[in-house]
Amino acid sequence: MALDQSFVGRSYPPTAPYEVGREKIREFAEAIGDANPVYLDAEAAKALGHPEVIAPPTFVFAITFRAAEQVIGDPQLGLDYNRVVHGDQRFAYTRPVRAGDRLAVTSTIEKIKSMAGNDILDIRGEVHDEAGEHVVTAWIKLVARAADEEA
Repeated sequence: MALDQSFVGRSYPPTAPYEVGREKIREFAEAIGDANPVYLDAEAAKALGHPEVIAPPTFVFAITFRAAEQVIGDPQLGLDYNRVVHGDQRFAYTRPVRAGDRLAVTSTIEKIKSMAGNDILDIRGEVHDEAGEHVVTAWIKLVARAADEEA
């Protein structure tokens, strides 16, 4: 059954703040194999004008996907997560994420589309710091595959 189009535009409450730690940034940078000094060394980051180490651009995915779980788990939406695959993601930054940030995310269903029996769900996550300043917008596209007719 197709997802209800009336959910387009629905926003969910902001998440509790996530505190970005230096060690988490280092671990993430190592996991993706990016040894850029601005991710690992505060002095290198400061030399480029940042007050603290900054996170690789995709670091914020972990925070925004956790926030998107409010959408995914909304029983009224009726998304069958067992059929979901990650379709796409993109980011638009106002400034880099940095160690010490306390970030909250507000998720909004931006678009729902049905195609060939699949539901395509676009979720926008607006990420703000503790002062309410915009840091980044992240878009996640999820594809709920059609039910197998032979199952």
